[in-house]
Amino acid sequence: MVNSPHNTAPPSPSEDFELILDKGRLSATQIRVVFISFLLMILDGFDITSMSFTAQRISTELNIDATNLGVIFSVTLAGMMLGAMFIAPIADKIGRRKMLIISVLVIGISMTLTGFVSTLWELIILRTITGLGVGSMLANITALTTEYTPTKYRSFGVAIVASGFPLGATLGGIIVVPTLPVYGWEGVFIGLGIITSIMTVVVYFLVPESLQFLRTIGTDNALLKTNALLRKMNKQQVSSFPVKSTNILPKASVMSLLASPLRAKTIRLWLTFLLVFVSMYFLMSWLPKLVINSGLSESSGVLSAVALNGGGVVGTLLLGWFAANFGLTKLVGIFLTVAGSLLLLFGVLFEYLNLFLLLFVIGFFLQGAYVGLYSTSAKLYPTEVRATGIGWALGLGRFGAVIGPYVGGVFIASGFSMQLNFLIFSVPLLIAAMLAWGLKIR
Repeated sequence: MVNSPHNTAPPSPSEDFELILDKGRLSATQIRVVFISFLLMILDGFDITSMSFTAQRISTELNIDATNLGVIFSVTLAGMMLGAMFIAPIADKIGRRKMLIISVLVIGISMTLTGFVSTLWELIILRTITGLGVGSMLANITALTTEYTPTKYRSFGVAIVASGFPLGATLGGIIVVPTLPVYGWEGVFIGLGIITSIMTVVVYFLVPESLQFLRTIGTDNALLKTNALLRKMNKQQVSSFPVKSTNILPKASVMSLLASPLRAKTIRLWLTFLLVFVSMYFLMSWLPKLVINSGLSESSGVLSAVALNGGGVVGTLLLGWFAANFGLTKLVGIFLTVAGSLLLLFGVLFEYLNLFLLLFVIGFFLQGAYVGLYSTSAKLYPTEVRATGIGWALGLGRFGAVIGPYVGGVFIASGFSMQLNFLIFSVPLLIAAMLAWGLKIR
């Protein structure tokens, strides 16, 4: 039963603070936080992949060769890595909401300015800035969603939000096809930049600060803000914040992630992310090329990427739903095992199954597991270091986003077939599956 808007129940004891959001129905505020985060993820999926959709036009009109286009792709991923590792953790000090506003504004401005570039260096600088903003934003959206979602539905909430990224990448391809001939590549970036900038205003007015972050501040003013938010959500108020444990973690930093209570699981999580990124970004980067090299048409190459991402959208949602009732890392381990096994058996299955169906299923399990790792990192770390923990897991994982495509390019240049490449890149996923099983987080 939802408390009435005029709830006059006395404030709950401080020790019940963690359970407050688990009681009653989801409030409009909680739903709004998840929905806006989902919209931001869709935009960022489009923002990051916009370069691949417009690369041919930009290459021709700005006279940029393939090698330098590769540099542009790389600096965007490098920016995401650095943003997740070094900018996102600032949110553990200044708050999720402030960091999110700054990140979205930076992405919007840099995307808009990208539509006016005329040189390679301008493009490199602006795509790096966009990557920094996205890397920071992804970690903080995950933290904020986690801290506004009841425990039972937390993994599902994170999965809904994270599914926006592949959905944005998929929708982006559909939107760009009719837009590019009319407005050019400049129009794509300017339009995306303006829409993203508008989302800064939406976040400013409609996204509240994390209750868990306010708890870590612990001041009387933070308590007033917390109770104001709880009243708005028709939740019982608190008389005080919980007294901090004497065995607290070091101040939010990477060293706090490697303190004795978290060290073993942190290292295991980092390795799991790294290995998953190796295989996932190999597929995302080279799948169309591999399909074309195997003798199929260019349109089949595009459809193969759509099938992989489409399966990813469905997989992320279903893993989140299942995780509400089953062990989270157990499901991640199962999903990675199936994805790795399908890649391993691809050469055999390719002869008997429809290619696009097979890629859809691989995307389902691979990207489902990847988003499960988002939820895992959010659940592993306490509020005080959550943004730092998620940021470093995503950031270090992105080394795999560099390794996978590079090694895949070497193999393709050496004449390795699609089937042989899939066999090789199944190995990181199967190792990651074993690591995920050992995390043991529900």
